[in-house]
Amino acid sequence: MSEKRTDARNVRSGGRTVRISRPEKELFPGDGITKWDLVEYYRSVSRRIIPQLRGRPLMMERHPDGIGGKPLMQKNAPDYFPDWVRRAVLPKEGGEVVHVVCDDTATLLYLADQACVTPHRWLSRADRPDHPDRLVFDLDPPSSGESGFEEVRWTARCCCGLLGELGLPGLLMTTGSRGLHVIVPLDRRADFDTVRSFAHDAADLLAARHPDRLTTEPRKANRRGRLYLDIQRNAYAQTAVTPYAVRARPGAPVATPIDGRELDDPELRSDRWTLRTLRERLANDPWARTDTRGRSLRAPRERLKRLAEGGGEGEG
Repeated sequence: MSEKRTDARNVRSGGRTVRISRPEKELFPGDGITKWDLVEYYRSVSRRIIPQLRGRPLMMERHPDGIGGKPLMQKNAPDYFPDWVRRAVLPKEGGEVVHVVCDDTATLLYLADQACVTPHRWLSRADRPDHPDRLVFDLDPPSSGESGFEEVRWTARCCCGLLGELGLPGLLMTTGSRGLHVIVPLDRRADFDTVRSFAHDAADLLAARHPDRLTTEPRKANRRGRLYLDIQRNAYAQTAVTPYAVRARPGAPVATPIDGRELDDPELRSDRWTLRTLRERLANDPWARTDTRGRSLRAPRERLKRLAEGGGEGEG
């Protein structure tokens, strides 16, 4: 637990001063984690998380009363946010939304002062909001317990195996909540409809290869214990948790990039790393060993079509 602080405290970043009000306020009461702890954590990981946030509209998950209170899932930037916090005005059905864009550490720390525990990012950038540069497969366990997460690890291997057949990299990340994300970096040439269609067809092929263990059935009642291959985040204005973001759950788990070899670790869990333990991983970036440049879906779409026409056989 942090040393108790009162009133307010200032932090400097990039030539700006950010005032942290009530730094001693406990945001995670069961763990003694304060707002100041959250600020210090985000400052410590800023070199990793800012590149993951830069240029992207955000949805702010705010917990002004701590994680036991009612959260605020906030898209619009309040009028009282300082002028130096970048905004992006983007269309929605029947209007527009003024989103926060976190391009620097000062903005990240200001959001932490606003009790934004978790920044959720768009899969596209504000300059081309209809063209994503990320594709996400969201894998949650079909059941609780160790066997449920083993299914997630097994499915992540299958997903990365298929992506390899298609000539695409798969970046792996614990979500800090229940499961794993498999993320594909894209070159922003394809629009959301094209990306979503590709993700849907890839999920269909995986389910066809492993019909007893995987499904694309959105209704829980029809899954019959199989793991759901969720591709629903791949749409305009949908968000996904940002790498290195803290989750509003007991223990303050962190969405953590991992290496594919870590899927073989039986101790791997979605909430394995936390605000207090993540620093041990900062010396090495698991994604630095992967080619993360954005890829075109043109050739992979043709490969996927041929694989599907071949009956779905392949390495799992």
